[in-house]
Amino acid sequence: MTGSAYPQPGQPAFEVASVRPSQREVGPDYNNQIAYTSTEFNGRNVTLRRLIAEAWRCQINQVLGPPWLDHNEYDVAARVPDGMGGQIPLMLRSFLLNRFHLKEHEDTRQMRIYALTAAPGGPKIQPVEQGSVAADGTGFHFHGTMRQFADLLAVQFSIPAPDNPSVPVTAGGSLIPVLDRTGLQGTYDFRVDMRPEPGTDSFTSWKRTLAEQLGLQIDSRKDAVAVVIVDDAAKVPTEN
Repeated sequence: MTGSAYPQPGQPAFEVASVRPSQREVGPDYNNQIAYTSTEFNGRNVTLRRLIAEAWRCQINQVLGPPWLDHNEYDVAARVPDGMGGQIPLMLRSFLLNRFHLKEHEDTRQMRIYALTAAPGGPKIQPVEQGSVAADGTGFHFHGTMRQFADLLAVQFSIPAPDNPSVPVTAGGSLIPVLDRTGLQGTYDFRVDMRPEPGTDSFTSWKRTLAEQLGLQIDSRKDAVAVVIVDDAAKVPTEN
């Protein structure tokens, strides 16, 4: 079923929101920067595909549609009504339906995925209480849910093997969905010690790190994956 181009009455919505095409497009290595709190949502140089993925709580490769969804970049700023920080994805859906006249429908596709699960010995991490202090130490720091960690891993796995550990590399490969199958609920805060090795790709390094430091494992498989299919959308959003 094709989605409505406008939010339904009573559907959560931002208190106020602005969107405009980015003045300068930065390309796939630097775009899709999203940050939000309980009171505001901000996106800089975000593509419509990225916004849809955030609204439907899925990954970029689970959003299917025309190529321009990856290229046109927008700047978004929105204010969240008091006490509604947990409904930002639903508010973002309303925003996309209203301002981009988005029409979509949901389906499933057989796709190659990476499944993130707990290792046979169990996870070595525990959820943290709200307001707790961030994990001490050095290394890669993560704070969020396991779904957000799976999203992060999808980007990390697209980073090619470094030729020189002292020279940073950026994501550039195909993004394969990483699905959270851990069953772990709550918010996590931890650090991992990642040490890039010449000739070792990011997936191999992370697979070892996940098992040794976090008690998690990652496996490649074919699976039925929920997708959002874009039937129509405006390249130029409705004015503020």
